[in-house]
Amino acid sequence: MYQFCVSGAARGVTVEEGQELAKKIGKALAKSGHSLLTGATNGLPNYAALAYKEAGGLMSVGISPASSKVEHVLKYCLPTEYYDTIIYSGLHYVGRDSLLITSSDAVISIGGRIGTLHEFTISMESDTPIGFLHGAGGIGDEVERLISIAKPLRKNAFIAFNDSPDNLIKLLTDHLDKIHSENLGIYKS
Repeated sequence: MYQFCVSGAARGVTVEEGQELAKKIGKALAKSGHSLLTGATNGLPNYAALAYKEAGGLMSVGISPASSKVEHVLKYCLPTEYYDTIIYSGLHYVGRDSLLITSSDAVISIGGRIGTLHEFTISMESDTPIGFLHGAGGIGDEVERLISIAKPLRKNAFIAFNDSPDNLIKLLTDHLDKIHSENLGIYKS
């Protein structure tokens, strides 16, 4: 139905804290029939992709910063196994993040560090709805404070916070259904 990006830390403390949350998001996205997009990276996005595939998800897409599979594996040391396809963008991390977020209907963010913060700012600048799954620490648990400093947000900004994967997906899906109400047939096909 919709393309959901899962954003989060590739390494660090929030990966340890958020591993089970990432798996729950992957499973919930598969159950809901949405496609999964990630930055084809390690850590929380990879745990989400693993659980998504194990739960029978329809389409798992990774968008790599590398320009080839060889570069993806050898230079960036990134995984390949839980994706139906990987797009080798050649855009490095900064460009990959922009392509990833703007290719998504919505973003789910878990934990995270500077890359997750970058993906959040792209979401805000591109009016891509974003939801934060609390409980993994890092940027995901601090972003509300950052938002209060950065106000005012863009007029069409949609940000949701929740500690339940199913509830967060429902909040984002309901918002997407509302903004795409005249074209839901396109998303349901």
